[in-house]
Amino acid sequence: MAEYYKKKLGNGLTVLFEPRNLPVVSVSASVKWGSAFENEKNKGISHFIEHLMFKGTKTRNQEEIAREIEKKGGVLNAYTSEEVTSYWCKLPSKHVSSGIEISSDLILNPKFDGAEFEKEKQVIIEEIKMYHDNPRFYVMDKIKELLYKKPFGMSIAGSAEIVRKLNREQVMGLFNSAYTADSMILTVVGDADFGEICKTAERVFPKTKRKIAEHTPVKFNSSGEEKRAGIDQTHFVFGFHSPSLSDRQRYVYEVMGAHLFDGMSSKLWQEIREKRGLVYSIKGDFDMGRDYGYCAIYAGTRKEKVKEIKEIILKEIKNLGKIERKDIEECKEQLIGMRKVAEEDSSGAMNSMMTEEAAGSVEEHYDYEEKINSVKLEDVRNISKLKSYSSFNLVPK
Repeated sequence: MAEYYKKKLGNGLTVLFEPRNLPVVSVSASVKWGSAFENEKNKGISHFIEHLMFKGTKTRNQEEIAREIEKKGGVLNAYTSEEVTSYWCKLPSKHVSSGIEISSDLILNPKFDGAEFEKEKQVIIEEIKMYHDNPRFYVMDKIKELLYKKPFGMSIAGSAEIVRKLNREQVMGLFNSAYTADSMILTVVGDADFGEICKTAERVFPKTKRKIAEHTPVKFNSSGEEKRAGIDQTHFVFGFHSPSLSDRQRYVYEVMGAHLFDGMSSKLWQEIREKRGLVYSIKGDFDMGRDYGYCAIYAGTRKEKVKEIKEIILKEIKNLGKIERKDIEECKEQLIGMRKVAEEDSSGAMNSMMTEEAAGSVEEHYDYEEKINSVKLEDVRNISKLKSYSSFNLVPK
């Protein structure tokens, strides 16, 4: 097991650190708040706040924020998910203090300038249009709508109508309630000193307490179809509920995913592309958090072949009831190997550590191999009993 450190500071902040003997460090300042905590009237507000953080703080303008990382050879970015909003950078390890300072400045001191506020609304509306116009992105949003009721089932970015109505006071109020030290995780992976990281974090982050309500995702299943002009291919997505990150059964589903749809050796790739030539690509993925989990399998094909592809997916899920032990062992080795390859990148390890801590405990990140190896044959076979699912087609008009 890799060496790692975890400490809850007096100000409420959680600090995670994994040392590496490489001249690079990855740093993220993350808050345990995202799209899952929004309602139908403010859906998209956490994503909007993420954008606004880069428009300037009380001590730095937009250019200075970027310059202090990029001119040191680093990269700076952020993302909003259902349960976390994370601001991260990766840079030479000798500049680790700059990484912590910039990440903390973004997450603690946004200016929320009025002119930038209105301008950024237009940027996000264009982003929403971009995702709408990309059929693959669009159907992945639609399958979530058909697996969860509103507000959870709505897009993380919200809608143009909601974004237009957001006001500065509303955004600042939610920011002050959610962006608190006891809801934050500072994660560092690379060549740094844990004591110095904690000392800096104690100094930089003020002691504040969370004051927001949480929402429980409500599951259901449905199917739908839309017609769209200007596309030549039907975009099909098949989805079903899976365990959350806080559920030990998640590892069973990961093994199933490796067998069913992960890579060119997977059952669906072999049956749908290689044997029948029905698609260029078929791919599945999980989206899991502390309180939710679902799987989505995507295929682009001819309209008249959608039914056949759906029948193959259902058949292969049913065939899990006959899966052999040797197949399970191959999938375990595949998953453990893929995890090691992914964690060669310090930012990948950083993000996984933070995500596991936000969902429950960072220890899950380091126990991954043990948990995958503990998956039993019968547990995977039981997934063959799946009865409820959702599907969506975006078809040429």
